[in-house]
Amino acid sequence: MALFTLFLFWLLFSGQVLRTEGLKFGINYGQIANNLPSHTQVASLVQSINVNKLKLYDTDQSVLSAFSDTDVEFIIAISNGNVSNMVDTNKAQAWLSQFVQPYLPRTRITCITVGNEVFSGEDTALMANLLPAMQSIYKGLVTLGLDKQVNVSTAHSLAILANSYPPSSGSFREDVAQYIQPLLNFHSETNSPFLINAYPFFAYKGSPDSVSLPYVLFQQNSGVTDPNTNLTYDNMLYAQIDSVYAAMKVMGHTNIDVRISETGWPSKGDSDEPGASVENAAAYNGNLLKRIAMNQGTPAKPDVPIDVFVFALFNENLKPGPTSERNYGLFYPDGSPVYDIGLQETSSYFSSAAAVISAASELMVTYGLGILILITAILF
Repeated sequence: MALFTLFLFWLLFSGQVLRTEGLKFGINYGQIANNLPSHTQVASLVQSINVNKLKLYDTDQSVLSAFSDTDVEFIIAISNGNVSNMVDTNKAQAWLSQFVQPYLPRTRITCITVGNEVFSGEDTALMANLLPAMQSIYKGLVTLGLDKQVNVSTAHSLAILANSYPPSSGSFREDVAQYIQPLLNFHSETNSPFLINAYPFFAYKGSPDSVSLPYVLFQQNSGVTDPNTNLTYDNMLYAQIDSVYAAMKVMGHTNIDVRISETGWPSKGDSDEPGASVENAAAYNGNLLKRIAMNQGTPAKPDVPIDVFVFALFNENLKPGPTSERNYGLFYPDGSPVYDIGLQETSSYFSSAAAVISAASELMVTYGLGILILITAILF
Protein backbone atom coordinates (compact mmCIF):
# COMPACT_ATOMS: atom_id res chain seq x y z
CA MET A 1 0.00 0.00 0.00
CA ALA A 2 2.87 2.35 0.80
CA LEU A 3 4.36 1.75 -2.63
CA PHE A 4 0.99 2.38 -4.28
CA THR A 5 0.81 5.69 -2.38
CA LEU A 6 4.30 6.52 -3.64
CA PHE A 7 3.05 5.75 -7.14
CA LEU A 8 0.26 8.30 -6.69
CA PHE A 9 2.71 10.98 -5.59
CA TRP A 10 4.76 10.26 -8.70
CA LEU A 11 1.68 10.66 -10.88
CA LEU A 12 0.67 13.94 -9.31
CA PHE A 13 4.08 15.59 -9.30
CA SER A 14 5.28 14.29 -12.65
CA GLY A 15 2.27 15.73 -14.47
CA GLN A 16 0.82 12.35 -15.39
CA VAL A 17 -2.50 13.38 -13.85
CA LEU A 18 -4.20 16.61 -14.82
CA ARG A 19 -6.16 17.66 -11.74
CA THR A 20 -9.54 19.32 -12.15
CA GLU A 21 -9.03 21.65 -9.21
CA GLY A 22 -12.20 23.36 -8.04
CA LEU A 23 -14.41 21.57 -10.56
CA LYS A 24 -17.54 20.37 -8.75
CA PHE A 25 -19.06 17.37 -10.47
CA GLY A 26 -19.84 13.76 -9.72
CA ILE A 27 -19.37 10.41 -11.41
CA ASN A 28 -21.53 7.29 -11.28
CA TYR A 29 -19.57 4.30 -10.01
CA GLY A 30 -21.25 1.24 -11.50
CA GLN A 31 -19.78 -2.21 -10.90
CA ILE A 32 -21.46 -4.57 -13.36
CA ALA A 33 -18.12 -6.00 -14.44
CA ASN A 34 -15.62 -8.70 -13.50
CA ASN A 35 -12.42 -6.82 -14.26
CA LEU A 36 -12.56 -3.65 -12.18
CA PRO A 37 -9.72 -2.48 -9.92
CA SER A 38 -9.92 -2.80 -6.15
CA HIS A 39 -11.96 -0.26 -4.22
CA THR A 40 -8.77 1.06 -2.63
CA GLN A 41 -7.28 1.69 -6.07
CA VAL A 42 -10.51 3.35 -7.18
CA ALA A 43 -10.40 5.63 -4.14
CA SER A 44 -6.87 6.66 -5.06
CA LEU A 45 -7.83 7.27 -8.70
CA VAL A 46 -10.90 9.34 -7.83
CA GLN A 47 -8.95 11.53 -5.43
CA SER A 48 -6.07 11.96 -7.88
CA ILE A 49 -8.39 13.48 -10.48
CA ASN A 50 -10.08 15.58 -7.78
CA VAL A 51 -13.60 14.25 -8.29
CA ASN A 52 -15.54 15.18 -5.17
CA LYS A 53 -18.79 13.22 -5.61
CA LEU A 54 -19.62 9.59 -6.39
CA LYS A 55 -22.98 7.92 -6.90
CA LEU A 56 -23.45 4.23 -6.16
CA TYR A 57 -26.25 1.91 -7.19
CA ASP A 58 -26.13 0.06 -3.89
CA THR A 59 -24.58 0.39 -0.44
CA ASP A 60 -21.34 -1.47 -1.07
CA GLN A 61 -19.75 -1.43 2.36
CA SER A 62 -16.23 -2.05 1.05
CA VAL A 63 -16.53 1.03 -1.17
CA LEU A 64 -17.77 3.18 1.69
CA SER A 65 -14.90 1.95 3.87
CA ALA A 66 -12.33 2.59 1.14
CA PHE A 67 -13.38 6.24 0.96
CA SER A 68 -13.27 6.79 4.71
CA ASP A 69 -11.59 10.09 5.71
CA THR A 70 -11.74 11.51 2.19
CA ASP A 71 -13.59 14.58 0.93
CA VAL A 72 -15.64 12.54 -1.54
CA GLU A 73 -19.42 12.83 -1.08
CA PHE A 74 -21.61 9.80 -1.72
CA ILE A 75 -25.07 9.10 -3.02
CA ILE A 76 -26.01 5.57 -2.00
CA ALA A 77 -29.03 3.61 -3.19
CA ILE A 78 -31.89 1.38 -2.19
CA SER A 79 -32.72 -0.91 -5.12
CA ASN A 80 -36.17 -1.19 -6.66
CA GLY A 81 -36.44 -4.69 -5.24
CA ASN A 82 -35.99 -3.37 -1.70
CA VAL A 83 -38.35 -0.39 -1.90
CA SER A 84 -41.40 -2.25 -0.56
CA ASN A 85 -39.44 -3.33 2.52
CA MET A 86 -38.60 0.28 3.32
CA VAL A 87 -42.29 1.16 3.69
CA ASP A 88 -42.01 -0.50 7.10
CA THR A 89 -40.48 2.14 9.38
CA ASN A 90 -38.77 -0.51 11.52
CA LYS A 91 -37.07 -2.03 8.47
CA ALA A 92 -36.10 1.42 7.25
CA GLN A 93 -34.57 2.21 10.64
CA ALA A 94 -32.69 -1.09 10.62
CA TRP A 95 -31.37 -0.40 7.12
CA LEU A 96 -30.09 3.02 8.16
CA SER A 97 -28.48 1.55 11.26
CA GLN A 98 -26.62 -1.01 9.12
CA PHE A 99 -25.70 0.88 5.98
CA VAL A 100 -25.53 4.58 6.88
CA GLN A 101 -24.96 5.32 10.56
CA PRO A 102 -21.75 3.23 10.95
CA TYR A 103 -19.99 5.12 8.15
CA LEU A 104 -20.78 8.66 9.20
CA PRO A 105 -19.06 11.01 9.54
CA ARG A 106 -15.84 9.43 8.23
CA THR A 107 -17.47 8.60 4.88
CA ARG A 108 -19.48 11.53 3.58
CA ILE A 109 -22.87 10.07 2.69
CA THR A 110 -25.05 13.01 1.65
CA CYS A 111 -27.97 11.46 -0.21
CA ILE A 112 -29.97 8.23 -0.36
CA THR A 113 -31.84 7.38 -3.55
CA VAL A 114 -34.86 5.16 -3.04
CA GLY A 115 -35.42 3.20 -6.26
CA ASN A 116 -34.33 4.12 -9.76
CA GLU A 117 -36.56 5.19 -12.68
CA VAL A 118 -39.58 3.68 -10.92
CA PHE A 119 -42.13 5.56 -13.05
CA SER A 120 -40.60 4.31 -16.29
CA GLY A 121 -41.80 0.78 -15.65
CA GLU A 122 -45.24 -0.75 -15.29
CA ASP A 123 -45.10 -1.90 -11.67
CA THR A 124 -47.89 0.14 -10.09
CA ALA A 125 -47.30 -1.45 -6.68
CA LEU A 126 -43.70 -0.20 -6.79
CA MET A 127 -44.92 3.24 -7.83
CA ALA A 128 -47.37 3.33 -4.93
CA ASN A 129 -44.70 2.23 -2.45
CA LEU A 130 -42.06 4.71 -3.54
CA LEU A 131 -43.11 7.78 -1.58
CA PRO A 132 -44.01 5.87 1.63
CA ALA A 133 -40.57 4.24 1.47
CA MET A 134 -38.89 7.61 1.04
CA GLN A 135 -40.89 8.99 3.96
CA SER A 136 -39.86 6.06 6.16
CA ILE A 137 -36.20 6.57 5.34
CA TYR A 138 -36.50 10.29 6.04
CA LYS A 139 -38.22 9.66 9.39
CA GLY A 140 -35.43 7.27 10.27
CA LEU A 141 -32.85 9.94 9.49
CA VAL A 142 -34.73 12.39 11.71
CA THR A 143 -34.73 9.84 14.54
CA LEU A 144 -30.96 9.42 14.16
CA GLY A 145 -30.39 13.16 13.92
CA LEU A 146 -29.02 12.81 10.37
CA ASP A 147 -31.76 14.55 8.37
CA LYS A 148 -29.72 17.77 8.01
CA GLN A 149 -26.75 15.79 6.79
CA VAL A 150 -28.36 13.26 4.45
CA ASN A 151 -31.28 13.90 2.10
CA VAL A 152 -33.64 11.45 0.42
CA SER A 153 -34.53 11.37 -3.26
CA THR A 154 -35.16 9.06 -6.22
CA ALA A 155 -33.86 9.19 -9.79
CA HIS A 156 -36.21 9.52 -12.75
CA SER A 157 -35.96 8.90 -16.46
CA LEU A 158 -37.10 11.71 -18.75
CA ALA A 159 -39.80 9.28 -19.82
CA ILE A 160 -41.88 10.71 -16.95
CA LEU A 161 -42.50 13.75 -19.16
CA ALA A 162 -45.46 13.90 -21.51
CA ASN A 163 -43.96 16.91 -23.24
CA SER A 164 -40.48 18.42 -23.22
CA TYR A 165 -40.59 20.81 -26.19
CA PRO A 166 -40.50 23.68 -26.04
CA PRO A 167 -38.90 23.58 -22.58
CA SER A 168 -41.44 26.03 -21.13
CA SER A 169 -44.24 23.60 -22.04
CA GLY A 170 -42.75 20.70 -20.09
CA SER A 171 -45.34 18.53 -18.37
CA PHE A 172 -45.52 15.21 -16.55
CA ARG A 173 -47.41 12.25 -17.96
CA GLU A 174 -51.00 12.06 -16.74
CA ASP A 175 -50.65 8.44 -15.66
CA VAL A 176 -47.85 9.28 -13.21
CA ALA A 177 -49.08 12.69 -12.08
CA GLN A 178 -50.91 11.14 -9.13
CA TYR A 179 -47.55 9.92 -7.82
CA ILE A 180 -45.46 12.92 -8.84
CA GLN A 181 -47.56 15.57 -7.08
CA PRO A 182 -47.14 14.20 -3.54
CA LEU A 183 -43.52 13.36 -4.33
CA LEU A 184 -42.88 17.01 -5.18
CA ASN A 185 -44.55 18.01 -1.92
CA PHE A 186 -42.08 15.74 -0.12
CA HIS A 187 -39.10 17.30 -1.91
CA SER A 188 -40.33 20.77 -1.05
CA GLU A 189 -40.89 19.93 2.62
CA THR A 190 -37.52 18.20 3.05
CA ASN A 191 -35.50 20.52 0.79
CA SER A 192 -34.26 17.58 -1.27
CA PRO A 193 -33.41 17.60 -5.01
CA PHE A 194 -35.41 16.16 -7.90
CA LEU A 195 -33.04 13.82 -9.75
CA ILE A 196 -33.15 13.20 -13.49
CA ASN A 197 -31.25 10.74 -15.70
CA ALA A 198 -30.89 12.68 -18.95
CA TYR A 199 -29.19 11.38 -22.09
CA PRO A 200 -29.22 13.56 -25.21
CA PHE A 201 -27.49 10.60 -26.87
CA PHE A 202 -30.80 8.72 -26.91
CA ALA A 203 -32.50 11.57 -28.74
CA TYR A 204 -29.76 11.65 -31.37
CA LYS A 205 -29.68 7.87 -31.66
CA GLY A 206 -33.43 7.79 -32.28
CA SER A 207 -33.50 10.61 -34.86
CA PRO A 208 -30.02 11.29 -36.24
CA ASP A 209 -31.44 12.96 -39.35
CA SER A 210 -33.49 15.52 -37.43
CA VAL A 211 -31.48 16.10 -34.23
CA SER A 212 -28.43 18.32 -34.63
CA LEU A 213 -25.24 16.62 -33.45
CA PRO A 214 -23.53 19.93 -32.49
CA TYR A 215 -26.66 20.80 -30.47
CA VAL A 216 -26.44 17.64 -28.37
CA LEU A 217 -22.62 17.80 -28.03
CA PHE A 218 -22.47 21.39 -26.68
CA GLN A 219 -20.73 22.47 -29.87
CA GLN A 220 -21.32 25.69 -31.76
CA ASN A 221 -24.75 25.78 -33.38
CA SER A 222 -27.56 28.20 -34.12
CA GLY A 223 -29.51 27.06 -31.08
CA VAL A 224 -33.22 26.53 -30.49
CA THR A 225 -35.47 29.35 -29.28
CA ASP A 226 -38.42 28.69 -27.01
CA PRO A 227 -41.31 30.62 -28.63
CA ASN A 228 -43.04 31.12 -25.28
CA THR A 229 -40.10 32.64 -23.41
CA ASN A 230 -37.76 33.74 -26.24
CA LEU A 231 -34.98 31.94 -24.38
CA THR A 232 -32.39 30.39 -26.68
CA TYR A 233 -30.88 26.98 -25.95
CA ASP A 234 -27.52 26.03 -27.40
CA ASN A 235 -27.65 22.45 -26.11
CA MET A 236 -30.26 19.77 -25.49
CA LEU A 237 -29.32 18.94 -21.89
CA TYR A 238 -30.23 22.44 -20.68
CA ALA A 239 -33.52 22.26 -22.56
CA GLN A 240 -34.27 18.94 -20.87
CA ILE A 241 -33.50 20.36 -17.42
CA ASP A 242 -35.73 23.39 -17.98
CA SER A 243 -38.57 21.21 -19.26
CA VAL A 244 -38.53 19.47 -15.87
CA TYR A 245 -38.58 22.82 -14.07
CA ALA A 246 -41.57 23.81 -16.20
CA ALA A 247 -43.38 20.55 -15.42
CA MET A 248 -42.86 21.10 -11.70
CA LYS A 249 -44.13 24.66 -11.99
CA VAL A 250 -47.38 23.35 -13.47
CA MET A 251 -47.78 21.38 -10.24
CA GLY A 252 -47.17 24.46 -8.12
CA HIS A 253 -43.50 24.02 -7.24
CA THR A 254 -40.75 26.48 -8.09
CA ASN A 255 -38.38 25.93 -5.16
CA ILE A 256 -37.07 22.42 -5.91
CA ASP A 257 -33.63 21.97 -7.45
CA VAL A 258 -33.31 19.73 -10.49
CA ARG A 259 -30.05 17.80 -10.55
CA ILE A 260 -28.71 15.43 -13.19
CA SER A 261 -28.07 12.06 -11.56
CA GLU A 262 -26.90 10.49 -14.82
CA THR A 263 -25.76 11.80 -18.17
CA GLY A 264 -23.10 10.62 -20.56
CA TRP A 265 -22.20 9.44 -24.02
CA PRO A 266 -20.94 6.02 -25.15
CA SER A 267 -17.56 5.69 -26.83
CA LYS A 268 -18.65 2.64 -28.81
CA GLY A 269 -21.91 1.18 -30.08
CA ASP A 270 -23.55 -1.22 -32.48
CA SER A 271 -24.10 -0.46 -36.17
CA ASP A 272 -27.61 0.80 -35.38
CA GLU A 273 -26.35 3.23 -32.73
CA PRO A 274 -25.34 6.34 -34.66
CA GLY A 275 -23.16 8.80 -32.81
CA ALA A 276 -21.59 6.29 -30.42
CA SER A 277 -17.89 7.03 -30.85
CA VAL A 278 -14.80 8.05 -28.93
CA GLU A 279 -14.81 11.45 -30.61
CA ASN A 280 -18.41 12.23 -29.70
CA ALA A 281 -18.07 10.91 -26.16
CA ALA A 282 -15.01 13.09 -25.62
CA ALA A 283 -16.84 16.09 -27.06
CA TYR A 284 -19.96 15.59 -24.94
CA ASN A 285 -18.29 15.00 -21.60
CA GLY A 286 -15.42 17.40 -22.24
CA ASN A 287 -17.72 20.26 -23.22
CA LEU A 288 -20.04 19.46 -20.31
CA LEU A 289 -17.14 19.76 -17.86
CA LYS A 290 -16.30 23.14 -19.36
CA ARG A 291 -19.86 24.30 -18.68
CA ILE A 292 -19.62 23.03 -15.12
CA ALA A 293 -16.33 24.90 -14.66
CA MET A 294 -18.13 28.09 -15.69
CA ASN A 295 -20.76 27.57 -12.93
CA GLN A 296 -23.27 27.95 -15.70
CA GLY A 297 -27.00 27.71 -15.19
CA THR A 298 -29.72 26.95 -17.71
CA PRO A 299 -31.53 29.72 -19.63
CA ALA A 300 -34.55 29.47 -17.30
CA LYS A 301 -32.40 29.18 -14.15
CA PRO A 302 -29.23 31.15 -14.94
CA ASP A 303 -28.35 31.67 -11.27
CA VAL A 304 -28.52 27.96 -10.40
CA PRO A 305 -25.32 26.21 -11.56
CA ILE A 306 -25.96 22.83 -13.12
CA ASP A 307 -25.31 19.90 -10.79
CA VAL A 308 -24.25 16.81 -12.72
CA PHE A 309 -23.17 13.21 -12.20
CA VAL A 310 -21.47 11.85 -15.32
CA PHE A 311 -22.09 8.24 -16.30
CA ALA A 312 -19.80 6.42 -15.71
CA LEU A 313 -16.44 5.90 -14.04
CA PHE A 314 -15.52 2.65 -15.83
CA ASN A 315 -16.64 0.64 -18.82
CA GLU A 316 -18.67 -2.25 -17.41
CA ASN A 317 -18.14 -5.42 -19.42
CA LEU A 318 -21.06 -7.42 -17.98
CA LYS A 319 -23.85 -4.93 -18.58
CA PRO A 320 -26.62 -6.39 -20.76
CA GLY A 321 -28.07 -4.68 -23.81
CA PRO A 322 -26.47 -3.04 -26.84
CA THR A 323 -22.73 -2.44 -27.08
CA SER A 324 -23.14 1.16 -25.98
CA GLU A 325 -24.26 0.02 -22.51
CA ARG A 326 -20.81 -1.40 -21.86
CA ASN A 327 -18.95 1.65 -23.13
CA TYR A 328 -20.01 4.73 -21.17
CA GLY A 329 -16.92 4.74 -18.96
CA LEU A 330 -14.43 7.56 -18.69
CA PHE A 331 -11.80 4.97 -17.78
CA TYR A 332 -10.86 1.45 -18.74
CA PRO A 333 -10.53 -1.02 -15.85
CA ASP A 334 -6.73 -0.58 -15.86
CA GLY A 335 -7.20 3.09 -15.02
CA SER A 336 -6.28 4.48 -18.42
CA PRO A 337 -8.75 7.03 -19.83
CA VAL A 338 -10.95 5.98 -22.73
CA TYR A 339 -10.39 9.49 -24.12
CA ASP A 340 -8.76 12.67 -22.90
CA ILE A 341 -11.02 15.31 -21.40
CA GLY A 342 -8.41 16.78 -19.08
CA LEU A 343 -8.87 14.36 -16.19
CA GLN A 344 -5.79 12.31 -16.94
CA GLU A 345 -3.25 11.80 -19.70
CA THR A 346 -3.55 8.68 -21.82
CA SER A 347 -0.85 6.71 -20.03
CA SER A 348 -2.26 3.80 -18.04
CA TYR A 349 -2.90 4.60 -14.39
CA PHE A 350 -2.68 1.15 -12.85
CA SER A 351 -0.59 -0.71 -15.44
CA SER A 352 2.20 1.84 -14.94
CA ALA A 353 2.39 0.91 -11.28
CA ALA A 354 4.90 -1.92 -11.70
CA ALA A 355 7.40 0.28 -13.51
CA VAL A 356 7.00 3.11 -11.02
CA ILE A 357 7.26 0.81 -8.03
CA SER A 358 10.39 -0.74 -9.49
CA ALA A 359 11.92 2.69 -9.98
CA ALA A 360 10.85 3.70 -6.48
CA SER A 361 12.43 0.57 -5.03
CA GLU A 362 15.72 1.27 -6.81
CA LEU A 363 15.63 4.82 -5.48
CA MET A 364 15.01 3.59 -1.94
CA VAL A 365 17.90 1.08 -2.19
CA THR A 366 20.23 3.75 -3.56
CA TYR A 367 19.18 6.13 -0.80
CA GLY A 368 19.78 3.45 1.83
CA LEU A 369 23.23 2.66 0.48
CA GLY A 370 24.10 6.32 0.49
CA ILE A 371 23.13 6.66 4.14
CA LEU A 372 25.17 3.53 4.99
CA ILE A 373 28.26 4.89 3.21
CA LEU A 374 27.86 8.25 4.97
CA ILE A 375 27.60 6.62 8.39
CA THR A 376 30.61 4.43 7.64
CA ALA A 377 32.67 7.48 6.65
CA ILE A 378 31.74 9.29 9.87
CA LEU A 379 32.54 6.33 12.13
CA PHE A 380 35.76 5.27 10.49
